Amino acid sequence: MTAKRASSTPAVRKRKVAAVTRPAAKARPVKKKAAKKKSAKAPVRAQAAPGLREVVLAALIDMKAVNVKALDVRSLTDITDTMVVASGTSDRHVKSIADRVLQRCREAGFRPLGMEGERDGEWVLLDLHDLVLHVMLPRVREFYALEKLWDVKGAAA
Repeated sequence: MTAKRASSTPAVRKRKVAAVTRPAAKARPVKKKAAKKKSAKAPVRAQAAPGLREVVLAALIDMKAVNVKALDVRSLTDITDTMVVASGTSDRHVKSIADRVLQRCREAGFRPLGMEGERDGEWVLLDLHDLVLHVMLPRVREFYALEKLWDVKGAAA
C-alpha cells in the first residue's frame, strides 16, 4: 500500500493551481499627501473674558470720567472687593456715565444688584456685587471724601 501525500489531493491541487494562475493584483497608484500649507496667520488663542473691573474702567474711560480711582477694599470690608470713585462734569454727565457702565456690564454678562441716585444725578451709586461704583459731582466728592475713608494706604500712615 502506498500512502498518499496530502498535497496530492484534488482540493489542494485546485488551490495551488488557482493561486498560480490568478492574475496578479493591479498595483494601485499611491496618492501623495498634499503638503499642508502654512498660513501666515498666528494661531488663534482663546482670550479670557475681561473681568468686571476692566469692563467698568473701560466704560469710565470711554465716557471721559474725571479723576477715576479704584480702591482695593478686601481687607477692610466684606461688602465688596473693589470700590471705584469717579467724577462727572455735570449732573447729566454723571447720569450718562452710570448708564454706560451699567450697559457695558450687562453686555459683558455682569448683573447689577442695584443703582441709586440716578434721578438727581449728583451722586450715583452702582452696586455690581464685587465692585461698587460711585460717580459724583466734584463738589459732592470733595464733601464726602470717600477716598480718604476707604484708602488703605492713607489709614496705615
